[in-house]
Amino acid sequence: MDDLSPFIKYIQRLVTLSPADLAEFLAGFKLKKVKKKQFIIQPDFIAKHRTYILQGAFRSYVVDNEGIEHTIQFAIEDWWISDINSFLYQKPATMFVVALEDSIVLQIDFETERHLKQAKHQFETFFRMAAERTAAFHQRRIISTLTRTAEERYSDFLETYPSVAQRLPQYAIASYLGMTTEFLSKIRNHKVRKKLK
Repeated sequence: MDDLSPFIKYIQRLVTLSPADLAEFLAGFKLKKVKKKQFIIQPDFIAKHRTYILQGAFRSYVVDNEGIEHTIQFAIEDWWISDINSFLYQKPATMFVVALEDSIVLQIDFETERHLKQAKHQFETFFRMAAERTAAFHQRRIISTLTRTAEERYSDFLETYPSVAQRLPQYAIASYLGMTTEFLSKIRNHKVRKKLK
């Protein structure tokens, strides 16, 4: 898939670019194929890229001192993923980012992004607006985690991302929602029993 039209539509939702500016902007990104289970970011290495998903699915997660994985984010088509702290500050990453499916992505490196931001106001506006959307999403997620029950969080996830839920492994969804796989199974079974009544 070398079709960049999904990314072009994404850009056009945020900023208006002339054909020449659009070509200049797109030239800053590299198309890459990533195999399922391949890592694009690992702890202790600097996250060199910000990644936009054209096709596929990714998961970012951290591992605590007991060896338990905690999913930070999922990303499918039309979403971004990175260890953003590592990317922005060019410091060693603290997260793993792994492909959950064979994927096709567009990546931009730190220096190229910085150059584009300096080159044109619209380019800087694009990255700012994309960052604002990400910040708002993470705030909503934190508030949900702190204020809603496990069952409510799972219901919200299914309602908000119905197609995503079908594509992701249960252990990863459980980790994202802050529960064990066994507890998620109990919630799912309870929901099924309620539907059958």
